[in-house]
Amino acid sequence: MSYVRFGAMVATSTIIMFGLMYLNTYAFEHVMFSQTRMWMALLMGAVMAFIMLLFMWGMYKNRVANVAILAGAVAVFGASLWLVRSQETVADIDYMRAMLPHHSIAVLTSTQAHIRDPRVRELADGIIEAQVREIAQMKRLIAELEANPTPATAPDLPPLKPEAVAGKD
Repeated sequence: MSYVRFGAMVATSTIIMFGLMYLNTYAFEHVMFSQTRMWMALLMGAVMAFIMLLFMWGMYKNRVANVAILAGAVAVFGASLWLVRSQETVADIDYMRAMLPHHSIAVLTSTQAHIRDPRVRELADGIIEAQVREIAQMKRLIAELEANPTPATAPDLPPLKPEAVAGKD
């Protein structure tokens, strides 16, 4: 078996997985490039390369190349995981481009789920209302920030910690 073919399989599958992550958005217009989804696709591609090579170890005879591929997969996994968890490369517009499909998924789930309990329906309807409003707000902010970017020298604003709002219900 050719290592080039193995690499092509992993690369093709990784690209396809990146695209598949958008299939559960409510509307096609909510699909935007997301660095976070790209890092997740690379993370999954690295895991897939590692597992596939272990299963096909006997088909690939060059032990040094195999170990190098496994080490590379571990490195890509580690880097991708760090990028996903740290959001180090994600700034204002990137954040909204990642959140827009995420919000769209909440709309899809809330509109399509077979909800029978009126309390759950009320919750889902509130989620739909909030997500649709926030999608529109993000689209407006993306357009505004593309036209008039925040200076790169502006400091990062601190996030609201989840524990600060826990139990406010």
